[in-house]
Formats: sequence, C-alpha cells, structure tokens
Amino acid sequence: DTRVQPAALGHVGEPSRELHVDDGVQGKIVMEPFNSQYRCGSLIASGGFGSVFSGQRLCDGLKVTLLLSISFRLPVGPVPTEITLLQRLAEVGVHSSVVRMLDWFEMKGRGFLLVLECPPHAQDLFDFITERGPLPECLALRFLRQIVEGLRFLHAHGIVHRDIKDENIVVDTQTLDVKIIDFGSAAPLKETPYSEFNGTRVFSPPEWIVSQTYKAVPLTVWSLGVLLFDMVCGDIPFQRNRDIISAAPVFTRQVSKDCQSLILWCLSYRPKERPTLEEILSHPWMEGGEAGQWLYAQPVPVTGQKINITQRRRKCSVIQDCLNVHYFACSRER
Repeated sequence: DTRVQPAALGHVGEPSRELHVDDGVQGKIVMEPFNSQYRCGSLIASGGFGSVFSGQRLCDGLKVTLLLSISFRLPVGPVPTEITLLQRLAEVGVHSSVVRMLDWFEMKGRGFLLVLECPPHAQDLFDFITERGPLPECLALRFLRQIVEGLRFLHAHGIVHRDIKDENIVVDTQTLDVKIIDFGSAAPLKETPYSEFNGTRVFSPPEWIVSQTYKAVPLTVWSLGVLLFDMVCGDIPFQRNRDIISAAPVFTRQVSKDCQSLILWCLSYRPKERPTLEEILSHPWMEGGEAGQWLYAQPVPVTGQKINITQRRRKCSVIQDCLNVHYFACSRER
C-alpha cells in the first residue's frame, strides 16, 4: 500500500459533516481530509454500485475497508440512508455482531466513501460454507445466536437490515465470531408494511412474492430460516418463486428434530405464525442441549473437497440489483 490513491478512487475532499464515533474507534470528531488520515490499498471488489478497497488508518495502522459508493439504493435527503443509519449506530455504541462505520466522506459529483472496520481473518459465510460443507449444528447455533443478537441491537435502535443472507455475514475464521455487514438495503424500522424491497429474492418471504408487501420482523425471521437451512444443509431451500410460496423446504441432509422445528417455524407461510427474535433465542434448539456443546475457539477444518461452486452460486436475480458490492468479498451471482 502507498499514499498514492488508485485511479478509481481519486482524491477525497472534506467530509460532508461531523461524525462522532465511539471511544473504541478513536473517539474524536473527524474533520481532516481523507488523504491525511487514511491510506488506500488494492481493489477488493467492484460492481454496479461502486468499489471496495483495502485501507489503513495512518494514526494507528488499523486495517479498514473502504467502500466507494457511486449510487445508493435508498437516497433520502442530502445524505444516503446507508450512511445515516450507520452513523446512528456509531453514535449509540458498538455491538460485536454488527460492522462499524468509522468515518465517511462525500466526493462531490462522484458519491460517498465509507470507512468500515475490517475484522481480522474475515471470510464471508457463503465462502465459509462452500469450503467446509454443511456446518455442524453446534456451529450453526453459535453463528445464528450472534446474528440474532446483532439484529435485536439493530431493531432496538430503529433499523431493519432487510438483506440477511450468507454473503452479508462475515466470519472471523479463528474466533468464529460473526458480523452483519452491508446496510445498502437497510431502512428505518417501522411497524407498518413496507412496499419496496432491495434485498435478495431467494431470501425474500412469500408475502413479498405474492403481494409485494411485508413487515420488518417477519421478513427478518424468514431470512433467518433460509440462512439456518443454508448453514446446516449446505445450500438455500428455495430457488423459484413457487418454491418460496410453498414454504415447504425439503431437508437434503440429516438434521435434528429441534433444528428442523426452528427452521420450519421461521419459514411459516403466514407472517403472524413466525417467531419473534426473542422467541428464536428461547427455542429448545437455541437453548443448548447437544447442539450447544461447541468449543468456541476451536477452528473449523476446511474439507478436502469443496462444494461445487456452480451449485452454490444461485442463478436467481437480486431484485433491482444485479451487482451487489460486498465489503469483504467479490460479488456473486444469485
């Protein structure tokens, strides 16, 4: 890495407004130009909405991820929704299962640059499953518990993610801690139905397919059901719209009755019949038992034979987004 900025990034000017960040991320008001604070490294990924670069904070050498977004999916006012929501989180505190925005800058006429924390030994859950195959239930439980707790934190602060999937979960492969990333589809939380959706179709619920409307918590819980199935079976349960509407997943591997029970509950056709996040945490499968006996720091071995990537690579379109930029990995087709 050098102080010379990649051509795709160019010189970044002053930040568009003050950003207060928590004490764990320097605890200061950022007002200096980007180039005096950060070094931009190599290109990690690019897509229809921008580019992702590696980076480093100069004052302490902290590795960061730089997201240059040319166009945001839900602009509201002068600052894009993604920045507004991530700034809200930066101001209220830190959750170990949610990625942190450390800083942001406006590039006049070009978009916005987000500076995000870069977890060590990071691999997204899509690749994690692809390399290791279906996960042991004990590990899937550990991941799901962290994800649900992170989502509870988001909801408590008035934010719904709306695109929970394996590609938007990052795993620290040494500690097995996870973080929720990519708030490009996020929105302010509300109790009334939503009529727009910028997430991933194969993780969307039947009510969206049928009537193009949904509520925040039932949407989130449905996505968690798809994700849990993905973790324990090695791939998602539904590909086609009619499969989503059927809400009848076929378990392709041996899965415990308690785990199946939770998956089927989350994938209930009627939104009102799905559990809340709190009910997921209190489900018998989540409360421990045999599935909970996991050595948290024990590394998960990479299997000798990877899952066929053409089978893992879903050929289903992302609604209103054919190329989704991810923070830590290249875009994949769904």
